[in-house]
Amino acid sequence: MAARTFAPTRVRLESLRPSVYRIPTDAPESDGTFEWEATTLVLVEARAGGVLGAGYTYADTATATLIHGLLAPRLADHDPMDVPGAWSLMLHAIRNLGRPGICSMAIAAVDAALWDLKARLLGLPLVTLLGAARPSIAVYGSGGFTSYSIERLQAQLGGWAADGIGAVKMKIGRDAAADVARVHAAREAIGTNVTLMVDANGAYTRTQALAQAERFAADGVRWFEEPVSSDDLDGLRLMRDRAPAGMEIAAGEYGYDSWYFRRMLDAGAVDVLQADASRCAGITGFMRAEALCEARSMPLSAHCCPSLHAHVACALPNVRNIEYFHDHARIEHLLFEGALSPVNGSLHPDLSRPGMGLEFRSSDAARYAVDASAM
Repeated sequence: MAARTFAPTRVRLESLRPSVYRIPTDAPESDGTFEWEATTLVLVEARAGGVLGAGYTYADTATATLIHGLLAPRLADHDPMDVPGAWSLMLHAIRNLGRPGICSMAIAAVDAALWDLKARLLGLPLVTLLGAARPSIAVYGSGGFTSYSIERLQAQLGGWAADGIGAVKMKIGRDAAADVARVHAAREAIGTNVTLMVDANGAYTRTQALAQAERFAADGVRWFEEPVSSDDLDGLRLMRDRAPAGMEIAAGEYGYDSWYFRRMLDAGAVDVLQADASRCAGITGFMRAEALCEARSMPLSAHCCPSLHAHVACALPNVRNIEYFHDHARIEHLLFEGALSPVNGSLHPDLSRPGMGLEFRSSDAARYAVDASAM
């Protein structure tokens, strides 16, 4: 029998357009080291073959300027089926600008848009294109900001528990004494069968963090995120060695490249590595972080952006869960048709929709648009 030949239709990237939206929070928010009243979303829309793909990151307006002025011209007429090739071109383009920060977040938004576009051109959900390892991925509810009253803290975390989410995370770090009482209030709200997690965002010193870990253990805290600065690898390793039995140390959300993750893992600094596809150079970068974890039998946790992470998390067996972060979940449902909500504590990618399954509602987003005329 003669061999069958396959001649794919050639398509080229026709446009790559960034836009910026600043969405106020529904209340003042703070964690152990930062305060904010709005979140900025940078959207990238990639078009080829009459099909539109979209990706996004949460970053400064300057991220869109970089995409418009540097990355989009570099990818003009590129084959959208060649996402790794585009990723390499973007890394080369930012060589003299530095990898961490805005550069990696700009690449992240473009990379996500290109993966979404490729899946749509093939008429496939992204998880099917990547290769599904499972039908769903567990989430943990994340919020409990230090600016919240005890009543609001308990209502939010208790509400997630009542909805069937099996783990919740709260912010700590503003006031060590108050944190102990807040953690106890959270435990009262969620009951004994829900995992309680805390995130200090690097606010404590090493001695404070060790003392707090002992106090939090009384309320069954099982996850202590960034008890000290994520740059203090020796401090994280100290916490991992001396934290109460059963309490995991987590960090990594500020990783922008594989070298960052490798240094953290080689230092034995964490029990669970975190990575964020909207920061670590996109879905491509996130998959590379998972490979590092798999080689070390280390679980990976997806930081924030639940609808952005759902498909790739279901394709990677070493990903444990996704952070269902209050701000980002709210924005995704506000601006995207098809944004995912947890069912029985897990996100289930919609296999009836191509790509990541998201459709940007431009009319709803218009009132949050930031003037990008300078780009």
